[in-house]
Amino acid sequence: MGTVPSALKHCLSYQHLLKEQLWIGEPAAPPPAAPHPGQESQASGLPEYIKIVEVGPRDGLQNEKVIVPTDIKIELINRLSRTGLPAIEVTSFVSSKWVPQMADHKEVMRGIERHPGVQYPVLTPNLQGFHSAIAAGATEVSVFGAASESFSKMNINCSIEESIEKFEEVAKSARNMNIPVRGYVSCALGCPYEGNIIPAKVAEVSKRLYSMGCYEISLGDTIGVGTPGSMKRMLEAVMKEIPLSALAVHCHDTYGQALANILTAIQMGVAVVDSSVAGLGGCPYAKGATGNVATEDVIYMLNGLGINTGVNLYTVMEAGNFICTALNKKTNSKFAQASFNTGTIN
Repeated sequence: MGTVPSALKHCLSYQHLLKEQLWIGEPAAPPPAAPHPGQESQASGLPEYIKIVEVGPRDGLQNEKVIVPTDIKIELINRLSRTGLPAIEVTSFVSSKWVPQMADHKEVMRGIERHPGVQYPVLTPNLQGFHSAIAAGATEVSVFGAASESFSKMNINCSIEESIEKFEEVAKSARNMNIPVRGYVSCALGCPYEGNIIPAKVAEVSKRLYSMGCYEISLGDTIGVGTPGSMKRMLEAVMKEIPLSALAVHCHDTYGQALANILTAIQMGVAVVDSSVAGLGGCPYAKGATGNVATEDVIYMLNGLGINTGVNLYTVMEAGNFICTALNKKTNSKFAQASFNTGTIN
């Protein structure tokens, strides 16, 4: 065999580096020493384990203009279930009048393969949606409020106070049935109608959701305008009202700040991150909001920090490639784009 050209050597070294970051072994469970998000690594001060909540099948697809076939949604969820992800948000039990893309919620819930150790939460805006979700087999639900009065009225057609009353009904029924409830706070770092949102308002809504029984509060940068500075100020305010262990962040990447914001959050001790395969997403009621941060990009960053997620990045990328092919669109994941372009993924 002749001498290997230096350019080829460089390419092979680059591919080897990427494959190390891909971690293409079998999905691992969270380490025994860190069974819950939030336990800190003594060496770095960062959490040893980050829980990834995959929101692609719901938040990622809800803004697609063309209705995605039910069997494609089911196949996407089944593929994601085989990646090691601990939580996959499946669908939304809202009126098809408001979100037509989620009209097949019952069929999707009944059609997916359920894997041991994986949670499959669904969104339920009110008691009617909650009961429909439970009848379809849901074992965890989420309620979605907002820190912006205007966005609350546009998104769920009621004021913040009215929404809290509806969520309390859901939380009470869920508690009686031992169903876990997760809470969302939209517009935590900015609103398309009101602009800046003061951190105290985010803290107030978060506290009310936590007080009614939501085990986890996901703080959403719905339109992706946040920066590490505004993320830090918002989290400082919220952490005064509810435990750090009950917080998650949900970042959109409209201005390219999502990974920086997530890093800021985990440096402050947040150990739950929402993300969407292939960076799919947007919000029907937040004009200009682009996709969620890509799950692939989040895992790549966390792998580089030595933080365990228990997720196989290679199989997540395969799931992203599947849904992007089905939607006839390009992935928004920078890592996936680079990997396909360099031939790391064939």
